[in-house]
Amino acid sequence: MRQHNQPHPGEFIQSVYLDPYADKISRSEIASKLGVARPTFNRLVNGQSNISPEMAIRLSKVLGGSAQSWLNMQTNYDLYHAEKRSKLSQLKKLDFERLTA
Repeated sequence: MRQHNQPHPGEFIQSVYLDPYADKISRSEIASKLGVARPTFNRLVNGQSNISPEMAIRLSKVLGGSAQSWLNMQTNYDLYHAEKRSKLSQLKKLDFERLTA
């Protein structure tokens, strides 16, 4: 089933946490709270890196939400883009009932 365009988790972080609070907290401060270097956090926010399980835990502790929700967001993004790139029209589902008849 084709999904609609899934945002990268970094886009979500930008729109929910950075843009609304730009005058109150910086990327450097959030990176520090996450225990990562600013370039690491910037790559995530800019969609240049993905959320690992460890980063999901860090985001959960610092920004909220569950680690699983952060990983799900990454997985949904990855699946959407994999489906767009993949040439799957030639693949057919195996009919196991026919094989056992």
